[in-house]
Amino acid sequence: MISPDQIEGAPHPRDTPQLFGQDTAQQDFLEAYATGRLHHAWMLTGPRGIGKATFAWSIARFLLATPPMEDDGLFGAPEPPKTLAIDPEHPVARRIAASAEPGLKAITRTENEKTGRLRDVISVEDIRGLAGFFQLSAADGGRRVVIVDAADDMNPQAANALLKMLEEPPERATLLLISHQPSGLLPTIRSRCRVLRLATLGSQDMAHALAQAGTETVADTAALAELSGGSVGAAVRLSVLGGLQTYAELVRLIGSLPQFDRARALKLAEAAAARGGEEKRDLLFLLLDLLMARLARTGATGAPPHIEAAPNEAETLLRLAPTAASGRAWAEIAQETAARARHGLAVNLDPAALVLDTLIKISQTRTA
Repeated sequence: MISPDQIEGAPHPRDTPQLFGQDTAQQDFLEAYATGRLHHAWMLTGPRGIGKATFAWSIARFLLATPPMEDDGLFGAPEPPKTLAIDPEHPVARRIAASAEPGLKAITRTENEKTGRLRDVISVEDIRGLAGFFQLSAADGGRRVVIVDAADDMNPQAANALLKMLEEPPERATLLLISHQPSGLLPTIRSRCRVLRLATLGSQDMAHALAQAGTETVADTAALAELSGGSVGAAVRLSVLGGLQTYAELVRLIGSLPQFDRARALKLAEAAAARGGEEKRDLLFLLLDLLMARLARTGATGAPPHIEAAPNEAETLLRLAPTAASGRAWAEIAQETAARARHGLAVNLDPAALVLDTLIKISQTRTA
């Protein structure tokens, strides 16, 4: 079973040695460390899949492997660290890679012993278990680091238990809270953390991150970065599920309007209905929403997005959304078809019929 803090098709963040596209956040943390303003709790925020967990594990390796900054001595103050990177052969790095570092504790959703399935939430028992972990620091005087991935998964009891620890932080302890939606957390938790917002990745950083993740070479990394919104996690999923090809098919299908290529639509519908095709079905609806959003934006701004995510996309967008009024029409269609799709999924309609019905509805609306 894949770990809840791991993206399918990519290595665990613990095993991801290099962080791409987050130089600003890295330097902000290092500045706080070098100037003696290291906060006891940090909240790492931003969209899913942009490297928040990788960043947290990088911080953990750095803090546990780096000696404390000393005051000016005989030879002056030491040079402040310029990077979080730690030699993979360092004993701490090796112990973390082997999940054997006593100074680090990772909190995620755990398995329900009765059902054998992952719980939907991080429970209060998971958080209360940190008390024994922190007591170790009093015995050996070492630093302790906790990663909570994701803090959004905590149930109310777990959140309140964590809040007590944030109010009375253990000595030499650093808590790293990963949050995709910080607005959903208790305001008192947010107020006791220093926030580092991570950025989405551009095409060059995306290419490096995908190569590090071991993802197959993608012909157009710029298009992948565009469709994924700069999220490595979303890009890996798109790559594994053939998202670029599916999006290109949708662009060709929409591009045939006002004629409707029923054979192409049937092919897309059948792929979504194949055994084990739930992920591809969900991805198809996601990409369809994205395509209509790009149509709406083209109509509103009078220009297509700067980066094409499929061949001839710009030409198709401009032809089908030449005015602000047509842009508004596409936005309305997107809302209607999304609602129909949600209803169809809720009542377990046949996936192929649901996809085909959605595509036909779009074609009828545009040719009416």
